[in-house]
Amino acid sequence: MDKNTQKVIHIVSFSLVVVGALNWGLVGLVNINVVELILGSWPGLVRLVYALVGIAAVYIAITHMNDCKICSEKKV
Repeated sequence: MDKNTQKVIHIVSFSLVVVGALNWGLVGLVNINVVELILGSWPGLVRLVYALVGIAAVYIAITHMNDCKICSEKKV
């Protein structure tokens, strides 16, 4: 996979993880599910968004050491 493709996948995955985290933060704090509010009339699409957020989280977790400048630093 070339660098541009990796960069796009990383940006999309990171964005989905942030959206998912913010959504669950709002659910926990004020019981508002933004994904349900926006897409609630399409339950299949809601499930797809949740699945994409989960897949993105797995991708970020697996590739984290390669992408994170702090974690990928070599210890002296």
